[in-house]
Amino acid sequence: MSSQPAVSSSPIPVGQFLDVQDTYRLHYHEVGKPRADRPTLVFLHGSGPGASGYSNFHLNFPFFAEQGFHVLIPDFLGYGLSDKPDDIEYTSSLHVEVLRELLQKKNVVRAVLVGNSLGGAVAFQYGLTYADQVAKLVVMGPGGVEEPALWAGQMSGLRCMGAFVQARKTDRDSFRELLHHIVASPATITDEVIDSRLPVWLEQPPAVFSTIKVEVFADRLSELNMPVLCLWGQKDNFLPVRHALIVAALVNEARVVISTRSGHWFMLEEPDYFNHEVLNFLG
Repeated sequence: MSSQPAVSSSPIPVGQFLDVQDTYRLHYHEVGKPRADRPTLVFLHGSGPGASGYSNFHLNFPFFAEQGFHVLIPDFLGYGLSDKPDDIEYTSSLHVEVLRELLQKKNVVRAVLVGNSLGGAVAFQYGLTYADQVAKLVVMGPGGVEEPALWAGQMSGLRCMGAFVQARKTDRDSFRELLHHIVASPATITDEVIDSRLPVWLEQPPAVFSTIKVEVFADRLSELNMPVLCLWGQKDNFLPVRHALIVAALVNEARVVISTRSGHWFMLEEPDYFNHEVLNFLG
């Protein structure tokens, strides 16, 4: 189990910690308090090396806090400043149950889940498992839409990440090259982006990536009984944009936005557009 980092050495701001699963410490940021008249917004990050809730959503969650929303931004186990055990399997089901524990302990009874990539898959699974707790879903390039065998080999970014993780590359140039595959414009990958992620990657045990298992929901998306906003970058090199059309076809109440300006990080590549599109959806 990893220990709590010193504030001075942390690659991201240090928020709060919560004991989960009777064993591990989960790190999260929180702004505001639960409100009876509005759901809590919960931001769920993706599975890229070095990811954290803060690094994925630092251009988004302050905007919604300013609108009066209670927001939670957790780091999944194995990511950010949360514990990174090397003896567990990092499945979407694990993340769903840890998220449920977080919401229970923070007295959240109604939430909107905002998830990118792995976080989108967790949002789908949570919405299918604990539907009574979820008011709406917002997903950006979510996983879990279709069996990986049908698309994974075609995605250049996914192949690059697989090679990077398998080789356990640790140098800054290789890390920057990997992140360039995630976005449409290389200018998005600043030194600050690398500084917030590379130190986290260096602490992640191989099990975080070797045991990833995401449930596939294609046959169950029609069961989602809450509104879903699905945003996808047309230049996504990790998850095929055609999956947005599958979501549109299967989800009963869905809005789909496809942008030619974004890759896999819609919320970071077009933060102002993203923030206002989500705010409109919430309204």
